[in-house]
Amino acid sequence: MNRKLLIGAGNVLLSLQAASAIRIKDIAYVHGVRGQQLIGYGLVVGLNGTGDTQRSTFTLQSVSSMLKRFGITVPQSDLRLRNVAAVMVTATVPGFAKEGGTADVVVSSMGDGTSLQGGTLLLTPLSGIDGTVYAMAQGPLSVGGISVRAHGNEVRRNHTATGRIPGGAILERAIRSSFTQDSTVAVVLMEADFTTATRIAEAINVKIGERIAIPDDASRISIRVPQAFMADGRLVEFVSLVELLEVTPDVTAKVIINERTGTIVVGGAVSILPAAISHGGLNIEIESTPVISQPSPFSQGQTVSTQLTAVYAGEDSATVMAFDGAATVQDVAKTLNALKVTPRDIIAIFQALKRSGALNAELVII
Repeated sequence: MNRKLLIGAGNVLLSLQAASAIRIKDIAYVHGVRGQQLIGYGLVVGLNGTGDTQRSTFTLQSVSSMLKRFGITVPQSDLRLRNVAAVMVTATVPGFAKEGGTADVVVSSMGDGTSLQGGTLLLTPLSGIDGTVYAMAQGPLSVGGISVRAHGNEVRRNHTATGRIPGGAILERAIRSSFTQDSTVAVVLMEADFTTATRIAEAINVKIGERIAIPDDASRISIRVPQAFMADGRLVEFVSLVELLEVTPDVTAKVIINERTGTIVVGGAVSILPAAISHGGLNIEIESTPVISQPSPFSQGQTVSTQLTAVYAGEDSATVMAFDGAATVQDVAKTLNALKVTPRDIIAIFQALKRSGALNAELVII
């Protein structure tokens, strides 16, 4: 059975088809396999007068300390820099990464510099939460924007205080991960669901031919590795076998609404009980016309200005559309398109359907 998805953008509602069977690796991950988030403090040089000013004292202190390492002593008070910016450098290294591997880094300005465009990050150590240095980052920045300022005028596109260095971090030590414990591997669902967890356990047991997978709760499934795989050192092969199994996840009926952007996403499990929708609007127009009263000549009167206000009210002809019982997503899309409603109106309609009890789904407003 196919799962359908309804997406609202502008006045368009699209019905999409999605495959019913999904690989386990697409909806779950192996417990213990995790990356490492790294952070460091560094300097970006080579800026065209868009770096930190004298107010960023930590930048001056960092430059002074760096120069001392090269045998150059310059008093901090004598530094006049606009081509240097202090930055925070962050990176996410995937699990099982080895020495010599690379990772992308994100460089973000800390001071009052206006742009990092054209800058180069100096060698920066990146450490984890335990304080251990795992990587070193360095290289020219790629800034996805422009910032030009001249004679008090400025043209800016996107954010220029943040840049990236693709492959800018080189790992100095491996990221260790352990995904087995007492001959047991655990699979964790990204979206907890009792039914999906049960289906994953059943799919694994059917594939292996014995009951080795047991759902611990709505998100975790414990899998006992068969002795044949453990004895021959085929643990990675077994995990790959589990990841490639296909299951049909159970989808919760939800309607996701983003009121800020007017986006509506309706899951395929959504249904609507018998209901009728009326869409119409009241138009009110207020028109003001200035009226000037001019006194007669030599009457010593004063010119008086007033406003003549007229109010017009009219109501659009409302159209009533009826839903039969257990309407599908296509029925909802067809009906709402027939009403020619805007995203804001669609949001109001779904909220009213939920309050009336006709919408069999969870209404999530973000």
